[in-house]
Amino acid sequence: MNHPDESALLQAREAAARSPLDAYWMPFTANRQFKKAPRLLTKASGMHYWDASGRQILDAVAGLWCVNAGHARPRIVQAIQAQAAEMDFAPPFQMAHPKAFELAERVAAIAPPGMDKVFFTNSGSEAVETALKMALAYHRVRGEASRTRLIGRERGYHGVNFGGISVGGIAANRKMFGNMLGGVDHIRHTHDLARNAFSVGLPEHGAEAADDLERLVALHDASTIAAVIVEPVAGSTGVLLPPRGYLERLREICDRHGILLIFDEVITGFGRTGQPFAAQTFGVLPDLMTLAKGLTNGSVPMGAVLAQGKVHDTFMTGPEKAIEFFHGYTYSAHPLACAAGIATLDTYAEEGLLTRAGELQDYFAQALHSLEGEPHVIDLRNVGLVGGIELAPAPGAPAQRAFDVFIDCYERGLLLRTTGDIIALSPPLIIQRGQIDQIVETLRGALRRVA
Repeated sequence: MNHPDESALLQAREAAARSPLDAYWMPFTANRQFKKAPRLLTKASGMHYWDASGRQILDAVAGLWCVNAGHARPRIVQAIQAQAAEMDFAPPFQMAHPKAFELAERVAAIAPPGMDKVFFTNSGSEAVETALKMALAYHRVRGEASRTRLIGRERGYHGVNFGGISVGGIAANRKMFGNMLGGVDHIRHTHDLARNAFSVGLPEHGAEAADDLERLVALHDASTIAAVIVEPVAGSTGVLLPPRGYLERLREICDRHGILLIFDEVITGFGRTGQPFAAQTFGVLPDLMTLAKGLTNGSVPMGAVLAQGKVHDTFMTGPEKAIEFFHGYTYSAHPLACAAGIATLDTYAEEGLLTRAGELQDYFAQALHSLEGEPHVIDLRNVGLVGGIELAPAPGAPAQRAFDVFIDCYERGLLLRTTGDIIALSPPLIIQRGQIDQIVETLRGALRRVA
């Protein structure tokens, strides 16, 4: 047996021998592969990152769909610093601080008319959980407690908490975790390569996919269904666009059967599709909307649920001193996040960023679709400043080809995002035309190089 001092010495030596990368268990990452050849980012400004060697890297994915105004914007940085010095935390239960109300008013002001109530969370995953609970509680308060079923969509992504992966439809996010929430079903996805490949903008075919909700109504009865949740543009699964008329038809079916419609706009919110929210771009009003990412430009974690007034007001019954909705988080409306959110909205407004994707979308579409005919490319998709490049899988190695393109581009100073065999683009809204050209030409070279 080792003496206690010898054991401590051995532990110290073992710790010293370990790589400084060992302790961190990275999310959604091939940890062993990464730690053999780490890609460490050490600085960011504007459209670029810098890695540990000082190499500049053009950010074509706005961090992770979130840095819509570009990196390290001075107004946002200064707001966070000032708030930390003034007040670092305020309890959100039965207490509040002024910036929470200010940010809520500012978000409601740019939201679709009627969506004027804001509930703050700390992430998109938490926003989804909150919206699902709101929907269930809404029907219960209305006297329709039988409406407990939640409907998601195949290939949907709604965060990684149990509610989100239950209504989500990505198998890899679900298969390790056993039972999901009960009472969940899914409508079919909208991806139709046979009819819609290489569509510029919204595809023409597939609005009838919304009718799959009628199948579930017939199966379960509308009196059991609380809500349907969809992404207006399904981002994390590979930029799947709504066919023309699809969202309108989904809204009509929900109205017909008294079902709430939830839009997950964690990715599409704050200018990504050419309007502040995709609900405005596509002209369809949901009952609830989940937000995060661009709300604070990715600078401080924050999410939110936007609710129509009619949903909120349904809860405002009973004794005045009673809590109407038993839900919330310790860090809801965190002061630093609120300060960052206000400064972010100021930056968007001053620079016209919430509509800039609409100004650039034709140029972006033309550049992106110039990749048609390049090796391995089987589809190109675009809306606003979102692009998807679908590749034919390498024989016997699904997802390998897109990952090889990702590495090739990274080594040449371009950061992309991949999901399966699909490459996703979502650059900061401050992007210039020359940088769009740089992204596409770097991609073109990588596609020609990979096997």
